[in-house]
Amino acid sequence: MTFKNPVHRGGSRRGRFEQFAEYASNFTSSPAFFLFCLLLIGFFVAAHAAHLPLELLLLAGEAMTAVTLLLLALLKNAEVRAEHAVQRKLDAIAAALLEAHREERGQAFEDLRHAIRMEEET
Repeated sequence: MTFKNPVHRGGSRRGRFEQFAEYASNFTSSPAFFLFCLLLIGFFVAAHAAHLPLELLLLAGEAMTAVTLLLLALLKNAEVRAEHAVQRKLDAIAAALLEAHREERGQAFEDLRHAIRMEEET
């Protein structure tokens, strides 16, 4: 088990978890998943309204909790990957600007040079 950022774990190759996270993210943004959530909520409300046994009420609540935790994990994974992708693009733009203005060494040049890979320091 590793505590590294998911984008730094496997290099440039995508692992099984990354592929699963992408597929799951695509599914959770689909109308089918929205319908599943509506049915789950409907079951929860109906179970309470019908005064069903406690076991069914717990099943409905635990199912909603499990879906919530899954969505939280997927959201965090997607957030980290998007943040890393944006940072890589910004670093590439900054490096291109530095290469384009090698002769002009003003304060903006130095600020830009120091900003590259700043996210690794924080």
